[in-house]
Amino acid sequence: APSGANLQPWRSYVVDGVSLTDLKRRTAARVAAGDPGDAPEYEMYPPDLGPPYSERRSDAAARRYALLGIPRDDRCAREKAVAANWNCFGAPTALFCYIDRRMGPPQWADVGMYLQTVMLLFRAEGLHSCPQMAWSVYHRTVADVVEPADDLILFCGLSIGYEDSAAPS
Repeated sequence: APSGANLQPWRSYVVDGVSLTDLKRRTAARVAAGDPGDAPEYEMYPPDLGPPYSERRSDAAARRYALLGIPRDDRCAREKAVAANWNCFGAPTALFCYIDRRMGPPQWADVGMYLQTVMLLFRAEGLHSCPQMAWSVYHRTVADVVEPADDLILFCGLSIGYEDSAAPS
């Protein structure tokens, strides 16, 4: 994938089998205990997210929950749908993408290009994937499994598997 000055600021860890099952179990236990997650290492969204971005985000959530048959006021069902992130939506493999803490916005953009390239390569091989910043919420639990260097920040997970065409969303 392209990166400015060929820095390639990403580091990826692929997890499956027993290790992924263990990671899913550990994270599910934190979620079930009401653990809100670790101190964020970056902001997923600007705190003052305004139009048109706030509307796009709300619309995407409304459409997803509608496909899942979850009413807006059903907080429990919505939380359960969000928790599916930490089960990789049932996918058997996950890639965890980290970036060096010293990198700035241009290198974060490079990580996006890298992830898009990886996702396109998966599609070329008949696989599907789903990028998930949600994994950064429980970055310490992921780190317990993949053991990244201290100078890395978990940007996202990427669930990898075959499409479940029966799934509503």
